Amino acid sequence: LEGICTHYAGAESSSNFLRVRSQIKTFKQIVKEAKSTGLNPRKLHSACSAAALTYPATTMDMVRIGIALYGYWPTRETFMHYQMTHFDMNNPNVESHLMDDPLKRVLSWKSHVMSTKTVKAGEFIGYGTSYLAGITTKVAAIPVGYAYGFSRNLSNLGRVIVGGKRTSVIGVVNMNMMLVDITETPDVKRGDEVILIGKQDNQEISVASFSELTQRINYETLVRLPSNLPRILVG
Repeated sequence: LEGICTHYAGAESSSNFLRVRSQIKTFKQIVKEAKSTGLNPRKLHSACSAAALTYPATTMDMVRIGIALYGYWPTRETFMHYQMTHFDMNNPNVESHLMDDPLKRVLSWKSHVMSTKTVKAGEFIGYGTSYLAGITTKVAAIPVGYAYGFSRNLSNLGRVIVGGKRTSVIGVVNMNMMLVDITETPDVKRGDEVILIGKQDNQEISVASFSELTQRINYETLVRLPSNLPRILVG
């Protein structure tokens, strides 16, 4: 027998604690029964990212790391649980210790400024009438829309980083384009880097914050990035 495996239903949430503990107990019992019949599995594996980080006993012979492989926590609750279980009251730098994050992000989502334009006060921006320029506004067009995973729900709500500053999405997010307000960063020009997820200078947009704005979980945000987006591997 090569192996025996299972998957925990909700290891990322403390509300499922009793259910997960019951699953762990059941799995161990099944393994015991299998061995009693002469079936000796070479490998036991049951832990996804959340289980491996929250229930160390589930790591066994192998783990099936998914989202943590990219440096992201399954949920904020998983991260807080890790923080509390690794809390050291004797650490003289206890406050900085609480902010330590052992996972390193390995993914960012970037685009560029396609064009810029100045819109007069009193003019509508984008489709329909959802955004009316109250003052003369400088706008940058970004070639990313809901066809590429940037939700239409982020119309007049989303944020990107350009020119070292966090800027607002204004108007309706189109299928393959959106507009952002660069009035406070007037030097932004065509070709400049735009961060949708990741860092630029001292600004950052995390997957978690991006997901919260769209009411998605981290997993959904990441898997919605389409396969036709160019991938660049960095060392």
